[in-house]
Amino acid sequence: MGNSLFANCCRQVTDLLFQPRNSDSPDERSPLLPKSPSSCAVCPEMPEAAQCAGLYPDIIPSEVVRTGSLQKDTKCIQDLSETKDKEGTVTVCDKSGLRPSVDSASLLLQAEASHAVTVLPADLGAGPGGLVDHAQSLEACQSCMKLEASGLAHRSCRWEEHVAAADGGDPGPGAHPASQGHGEGRAAMRLDTALVGPDTVPKHGGPAYSPGSPGTQSSALPAIVRKTPPAQTAVVPPFRPGKVSPKARDTNTGFAVTEPTACPGGRSSCDPDSQMQVLPSKQQQKKKRKKKKLPLPEHPSGVALMNGSGPHDNLKGEKEAKQNGHEEADPGEDGNDQEVIVIQDTGFTVKICAPGIEPFSLQVSPQEMVQEIHQVLMDREDTCHRTCFSLQLDGNVLDNFAELKTIEGLQEGSLLKVVEEPYTVREARIHVRHIRDLLKSLDPSDAFNGVDCNSLSFLSVFTEGDLGDSGKRKKKGTEMEQIDCTPPEHILPGSKERPLCALQPQNRDWKPLQCLKVLTMSGWNPPPGNRKMHGDLMYLYVITVEDRHVSITASTRGFYLNQSTAYNFNPKPANPSFLSHSLVELLNQISPTFKKNFSALQKKRVQRHPFERIATPFQVYSWTAPQAEHAMDCVRAEDAYTSRLGYEEHIPGQTRDWNEELQTTRELPRKNLPERLLRERAIFKVHSDFTAAATRGAMAVIDGNVMAINPSEETKMQMFIWNNIFFSLGFDVRDHYKDFGGDVAAYVAPTNDLNGVRTYNAVDVEGLYTLGTVVVDYRGYRVTAQSIIPGILEREQEQSVIYGSIDFGKTVVSHPKYLELLEKTSRPLKIQKHKVLNDKNEEVELCSSVECKGIIGNDGRHYILDLLRTFPPDLNFLPVEGEEMPEECKKMGFPKQHRHKLCCLRQELVDAFVEHRYLLFMKLAALQLMQQKANKQESSGALENGASPENGAIDNERPESEDGKIDDNVTGLDQVKELAETIASDDGTVFLPAPVDPKSREAIRNACKAVGSISDTSFDIRFNPDIFSPGVRFPESSKEEVQDQKQLLKDAAAFLLSCQIPGLVKDCLDHTVLPMDGATLAEAMHQRGINMRYLGKVINFITKTPGRAQLDHIFKIGISELITRSAKHIFKTYLQGVELSGLSAAISHFLNCFLSSFPNPIAHLPADELVSKKKNKKRKNRNLGNADNTAWASMTPQELWKNICSEAKNYFDFSLECENADQAAEVYNLQKITLLREISLKTGVQILLKEYNFDNRHKPTFTEEDILNIFPVVKHVNPKASDAFHFFQSGQAKVQQGFLKEGCELINEALNLFNNVYGAMHVEICACLRLLARLNYIMGDYSEALSNQQKAVLMSERVLGIEHPNTIQEYMHLALYCFANSQLSTALNLLYRARYLMLLVFGEDHPEMALLDNNIGLVLHGVMEYDLSLRFLENALAISSKYHGSKSLKVALSHHLVARVYESKAEFRSALQHEKEGYTIYKNQLGEHHEKTKESSEYLKYLTQQAVALQRTMNEIYKNGSNANIMPLKFTAPSMASVLEQLNIINGILFIPLSQKDLENLKAEVQRRQQLQESMKTAGEQLEAEDKAVEEKEAEPSMPSAAIPLTQSSA
Repeated sequence: MGNSLFANCCRQVTDLLFQPRNSDSPDERSPLLPKSPSSCAVCPEMPEAAQCAGLYPDIIPSEVVRTGSLQKDTKCIQDLSETKDKEGTVTVCDKSGLRPSVDSASLLLQAEASHAVTVLPADLGAGPGGLVDHAQSLEACQSCMKLEASGLAHRSCRWEEHVAAADGGDPGPGAHPASQGHGEGRAAMRLDTALVGPDTVPKHGGPAYSPGSPGTQSSALPAIVRKTPPAQTAVVPPFRPGKVSPKARDTNTGFAVTEPTACPGGRSSCDPDSQMQVLPSKQQQKKKRKKKKLPLPEHPSGVALMNGSGPHDNLKGEKEAKQNGHEEADPGEDGNDQEVIVIQDTGFTVKICAPGIEPFSLQVSPQEMVQEIHQVLMDREDTCHRTCFSLQLDGNVLDNFAELKTIEGLQEGSLLKVVEEPYTVREARIHVRHIRDLLKSLDPSDAFNGVDCNSLSFLSVFTEGDLGDSGKRKKKGTEMEQIDCTPPEHILPGSKERPLCALQPQNRDWKPLQCLKVLTMSGWNPPPGNRKMHGDLMYLYVITVEDRHVSITASTRGFYLNQSTAYNFNPKPANPSFLSHSLVELLNQISPTFKKNFSALQKKRVQRHPFERIATPFQVYSWTAPQAEHAMDCVRAEDAYTSRLGYEEHIPGQTRDWNEELQTTRELPRKNLPERLLRERAIFKVHSDFTAAATRGAMAVIDGNVMAINPSEETKMQMFIWNNIFFSLGFDVRDHYKDFGGDVAAYVAPTNDLNGVRTYNAVDVEGLYTLGTVVVDYRGYRVTAQSIIPGILEREQEQSVIYGSIDFGKTVVSHPKYLELLEKTSRPLKIQKHKVLNDKNEEVELCSSVECKGIIGNDGRHYILDLLRTFPPDLNFLPVEGEEMPEECKKMGFPKQHRHKLCCLRQELVDAFVEHRYLLFMKLAALQLMQQKANKQESSGALENGASPENGAIDNERPESEDGKIDDNVTGLDQVKELAETIASDDGTVFLPAPVDPKSREAIRNACKAVGSISDTSFDIRFNPDIFSPGVRFPESSKEEVQDQKQLLKDAAAFLLSCQIPGLVKDCLDHTVLPMDGATLAEAMHQRGINMRYLGKVINFITKTPGRAQLDHIFKIGISELITRSAKHIFKTYLQGVELSGLSAAISHFLNCFLSSFPNPIAHLPADELVSKKKNKKRKNRNLGNADNTAWASMTPQELWKNICSEAKNYFDFSLECENADQAAEVYNLQKITLLREISLKTGVQILLKEYNFDNRHKPTFTEEDILNIFPVVKHVNPKASDAFHFFQSGQAKVQQGFLKEGCELINEALNLFNNVYGAMHVEICACLRLLARLNYIMGDYSEALSNQQKAVLMSERVLGIEHPNTIQEYMHLALYCFANSQLSTALNLLYRARYLMLLVFGEDHPEMALLDNNIGLVLHGVMEYDLSLRFLENALAISSKYHGSKSLKVALSHHLVARVYESKAEFRSALQHEKEGYTIYKNQLGEHHEKTKESSEYLKYLTQQAVALQRTMNEIYKNGSNANIMPLKFTAPSMASVLEQLNIINGILFIPLSQKDLENLKAEVQRRQQLQESMKTAGEQLEAEDKAVEEKEAEPSMPSAAIPLTQSSA
């Protein structure tokens, strides 16, 4: 296996395409502009491609590399440089997947120009015409080069390549119509259909996001072919803030905040740390715009593309395309030209002159606002203490909201003066708050307490600071001396102890330098009138570290000492008064310690990685925390007791109108990319603010701090309004859910409703509005928080509802406007329009379930709410009288009575089912056509040109195809596609001249009938959500339809049991899915559409699977998830009976009963003197619980475990065989610490970080002091960045075909877009960074890989949690890149950390542990710690043998690694033994002549020689004693290169050496294919590719036959 990076040829290619990136130290701001973006960690909508490497899309799966697609890459590019002839280039690229749709000349040009020009599609309609002419692109490049040097984020993206991706690679005519139909070519950004055919995408569709659902705005697949829209000039509006209502200003700009002055409240605004989110969105948005007309050839009307996720998109035609509001132009006229906007970024440098420091220069961009320079200054170490200043250019004050390019006279080298401004009360408060934030900037208490979107990160503890430039300070070289490699005892293989304290190691920076003892508001506030007139704004009280007590006046001119004391008010200035404009300057003068410590603190603050400081979009809570001292903090105290609403989230003087903000952001325009980015950014920002506010409100409601709007009613029935949000409790208040399961149904309804909201939001139909919805579980209660429809509170519900039913189907009303809007969603959501009867027996037409209500608000918007039955019912859990279930269901004991009747199928299941049916439909139709064709040919003999009549249509369509070739190249399946489209098109969508053979029509009809399609001319499956809904009646006329629908639902229920559950288990067996804890298991189930209530069935299925031992880890996770979920159900009702004063006692008692071995824990009731003697009636009413407040205290462990077992049986239908925690741990081999983690995460409990002894039989494990807090568990909508996501997917697809360069650029582009929408922190950005790092590494840029992966780790810790399985994976990747950068000790520390986390989260017996131990063993081998190395490698060998079977290639590799270490120890006998085992496996699996087998046999020979030599030497010594003539033996320490090579192999990274001859072969192959291709019909080929992709379920990309097969390593 050569270690060459795939040889020099690739290197030249690399240089050609990807000019080296300049990584000098970037300017002030660059850390805020992550150089590149990232995406969802385990995004539900990932195409399979992305998932092939397991749950975490760690792309570059080895298949890719196996197929030799990398070679394609090199070849293709070489060809580009040689073939200047246009045709040649395009075709070459085409076959290899480059697919340029611009002509080759411009492509080459671009390659040479390092892609500095970013072409933003004028609506993605870049035509196949040439791009900008030579001169321009070169000029653009130069300007860009300048930028790169200045460290600005360099963006480059090759749009042209995607424009054609929609059709399987035809750069000629016909490529484009697809892209224009759907929202200015949004569709064009598809994944390569061959790789992820439309038919396979929806499988992982997350909430209605499946790229396969036609109506969705984001949908990439359903392109409709139509004439090109007329010339449209896409004008990109400048990104100006404040287009909508002024009060919503900060939500509508792309920035987190609009002016530093605009934020009296909320840390989120004024504090520079939170500000940082602002910056990343900046550079990318601001680009200079150049326009250049591009001629577009006219397009012939092509065939409508099919949409595999369901119906073909051709019935809807133009109507559908317009529906998304993307496309206003009349498709009638044929536009011959469209404009593409070429964007280029030209930054410039300005000088900043601030009082008291040297002038410094700052890099800015013309689109930036003055405001953003303010933010930079408030974050810089030397200017951070200034908040109240203006910037002046030549004496003129700059407007905060002006873009720099609009300011006259501002240019390269201009001098901006920082001028101190007078304070106001508001400015003074902001200043004090900012100083407090600077003093607290290293203090982690906010992260432990889960406030202000702070969260923990421990990476820097293990890397001793930053890995980037500061990492280079460490000795380079081999760094061999003095590495201490011994891991802590508990990390060694076989260790049984699982300490908890190591989870949150104490960070050195956390013992913050004390600058002041006290800084607080003085009791003399507010200033009396006479002092106001002297300019006093407020008074502060400070105690310095030297113990000096001082009173300070904040006045309009600044801060000075006054003569007041704690008891005497004397506001006169002291002597000297030390008047200073900033509080820091004042304190520096009166306290030397403050001066010293404050500057040290700021140095440290600035050195921290920005990702450790930026706020996360949603709050992440930690389930453990150390004991923290509670320090005085005036700002915190003020926040808690002044009404936060006064300046809620920095809009002065009013609460936010959440509904208005949420709906206004949805209405923002979305015609082109910049508009969509701005819109998605605003939507995301408002959602994350709304979620935070709703969470705070829900906690206040449960804690009893909010007055009910119906205070006289019983507690359970109360409703609340706080901060313009409506709160209701999850109880069945008005017997609303009586028929559905009462309180239990009322408890699940909110989450079902939330799923409905998610789905409708994702479909994003213009004109249809949903409510902002957040579901919060806190202290055993479920609270739903919703935004308020304007006017709803003034009317009775009966008057408001104009669509749907308020009494579950007795009275039903409908409304034409609602039908029209909902019909647009019916296709992506697979909902069938249907009629129901109301109480007067009238037919009413609906396009949703009856519960879905439509209300027109006072703002004229059409709202839908109560979406709890958006998806069809799950019949396995809904027994219906007289309905017979399919055989598969009965076999598994269904239907089963569930505790409520709201069980729905998941959207992922509906999508998978439809896709499954679609494949069936294609196969049936193809079969019939083949038979017909066979019959026909027998009777009539072949027709003259070899095309049978049904191909007539095809022939007319493409006169360019050569006549004889048609039949041979078009498979039956393609004909079906052609046909289905043609038939559908007869309904008038696309006009096709050729008639359709009636027999073929019949074939399609039969196939439609067989699969249950609602149309008989095309495949279209939809569900009626009201079937089997209690109380809903259907008219006689639709009796047959209802019967079909019932059958369809039964089939779907059977499909879940017979396909999805076995599919999940099979994926677990193949290790394509690797859950490590409950959350990742739930995610894997949900991706396949399996609800958690099937968990028991999944576990049962595993126990019956052959090869059960290889599923041990899944079984274990399943059982612990089952136990903790059952315990959570019990805990919920348990907590409802507890009053606030007994909360910690009650929780610790529950945990003792659940986990402790102590047989009879006693609950400590709160001391009597605190409980008032006469329990007054009112007091009792306030408690939401039903029963006696002390009932919880009588629970015993036996009783709890009995309840857990019965809950597991009733809910999950699984029989647990254990009566207490010890038995559970023993029987199922569970760890109590893991159970503790799972239950804490599920219930929101936070416990003290200390070592717990679970097995002590003499005293309980937990005391009430160990329970620190209880947090809410929050479910909310996650708005998506659709454009960025398409880029990310295209990038992944490219990478999987081996085009690393293009993939890298696309992913960089995705990163920029993600940053634009989400700000700097998000799980999707994390996945993006991980993939980028992987690509950097493969392309040999180790330091860039390290820097990107470091960001990925930090982000994963911050956004997902410090011990989330994803974080563990990120640590492993980072360790590999550290090793490649010769940072050996860091690499080991990171691997040890990953192993510790893995032990805590799951334990040792997990397939991923084998990989981890192999990594650790290899690194230890590299640093010559052979004995330690062997412990890890042998453990890995044992685990691999268990989970992969002793005959697998992974095990062979493991044997080889162990043999190498024995060789280094000169224990040749053991080495030989292991290598022989490996050799045998290779020989049996790969055959004698495989390269691996040969390598192994060579190594065996070498070992034998060494062993013989050693034996000779030993004999010599025995014979001749001390005067023996000893041959020196070679014992070499392994070279770093060889260790790295092995590390790459086990981590699934292969480098392919290519010889000259291989390249020649490749070239010949490409030419051969080129000729073949010219004779083929392009579209036919595309369809074929789609089907192949579908049928092989995305088997590896095909490989040129002459290309060199790759040696397949165990990876």
